Amino acid sequence: MCEVAMEEQDREISDVEQCSSVAENGVMLVVNHSRARPPFSVVLATVLYCAEFVTAAVLCSMYHYTGDVIWMSFTIVFMLVPAVLIQLALTFIHRDLGRDRPLVLFLHLLLLGPVIRCFEALVIYFKAGKKEEPYVTISRKIKLKKGTGTEMEWEIGQTERILATHRDAFKRTAVIQAFLGSTPQLTLQLYATIQEKYILPTRMALMVITLISITYGALVCSVLAIQIRFDDYKLQLRPCAYLCMIVWRGLEIATRVTALVLFSTALTHWTILVGMVNLLFFFFLPWVEFWAKKGSLTENVEKNFSKLDTVVVLCMFTLLYACINIFCWSAVQLDLTHQELIEKRQQWGRLAMYYCGRFVENFLLITLWYFFKSDFYEYVCAPLLVVQLLVCYSLAVLFMLLFYQFFHPFRRLFKYNVHDCLHCVCCHKKRRGEQGRRGKPAHSYSTAATMVVGAEEPVELLDTQGSQPPDLTSQLGERETAIVDDMMEAA
Repeated sequence: MCEVAMEEQDREISDVEQCSSVAENGVMLVVNHSRARPPFSVVLATVLYCAEFVTAAVLCSMYHYTGDVIWMSFTIVFMLVPAVLIQLALTFIHRDLGRDRPLVLFLHLLLLGPVIRCFEALVIYFKAGKKEEPYVTISRKIKLKKGTGTEMEWEIGQTERILATHRDAFKRTAVIQAFLGSTPQLTLQLYATIQEKYILPTRMALMVITLISITYGALVCSVLAIQIRFDDYKLQLRPCAYLCMIVWRGLEIATRVTALVLFSTALTHWTILVGMVNLLFFFFLPWVEFWAKKGSLTENVEKNFSKLDTVVVLCMFTLLYACINIFCWSAVQLDLTHQELIEKRQQWGRLAMYYCGRFVENFLLITLWYFFKSDFYEYVCAPLLVVQLLVCYSLAVLFMLLFYQFFHPFRRLFKYNVHDCLHCVCCHKKRRGEQGRRGKPAHSYSTAATMVVGAEEPVELLDTQGSQPPDLTSQLGERETAIVDDMMEAA
């Protein structure tokens, strides 16, 4: 879904030279004469893959030595399944099956595909800049600076395009590794630690690595969601934004996994029901919406695919989407009728419903654990642990709101932000309460004047000059009505 053209918008350009003035059409041409930035994302994804695989293999040998067949079997499954899927994903993205590359295919069979891909990316990076090459395409993006958009063009050479392909491929593998391997692995090892009542150093190392991998995968999902929704703009995230997202995702995932593991130690068999309900709900949700829209399957997945192949790929993609939403907010909503399979409109209502529902579910799971916990927790202050988990999840939601309010790179393009949503919901309730006390019928928000922006309509920049409109009161009223209407429509 996210092809090379999407990755080009996140392309890092250092020491650029603005070789010409603004052209007649107002577009500034920027030529990159410097060397490309190092492929840090490729190296990081490869290191996490190798570290988790090797640590899990060592832990399996220790389980085999101690005779823990159950722990060893599940650890092997959660180690091999994502590894195999990563090899298939890399082979599919780079289309190696139709090329004469026997060594690369052999290394993929040995589950060393990420290693050879990372080595190729590093070789291309170190060879870049030694000889001048003509550009192969031009990328046109809008660069935002203090609320003002400047349309610019970048010449993209062959080396940069290849590196962009590697980065795009490893973003997908990072998400696969995180939510099809690291999340069940972390849940399993934490459950095994509680059941065996002692901490194994190798197992603790594996849990730390998996938590880092999941957090990185969730971070990639958030960045990809921003890139997809604002495809016409150049993405520039500040370090504060990354820090805020890391804290948000880390707390959210750690709290969710802990709640599931604690519940499983008290009501083991009911955990399977909870997991299957979550998985099936998020798996069939995009298909139900697809059926409700009466749409047709997209033909943009692969040119040579039949309808059966397309359905299989979409099912795998939906499965990954469901696994992500079991543990954290996926940041994107699937739309199987769209060419890119992603809904570009920001649905605040669905975001609010997800976190409210997940908070209630975590609260119920922790409460059931509190009443049915085993004697192992007699030396643990259970009420304090329950409060800590709920506070940590609340902090995750708080950092999520802070990101969208203050650190989102395109927050100036939002039709309304978090503060507007909270303010208008409160005003809506207050207005209805006053009208009820006065005996006056409430206005129908379905027929009131609204500010509707279509999903495909470009979003206009906010006025940064501080000019006041002629009728500010009426426009604010319309804006509040629009916010409530959009939230109800998304819900």
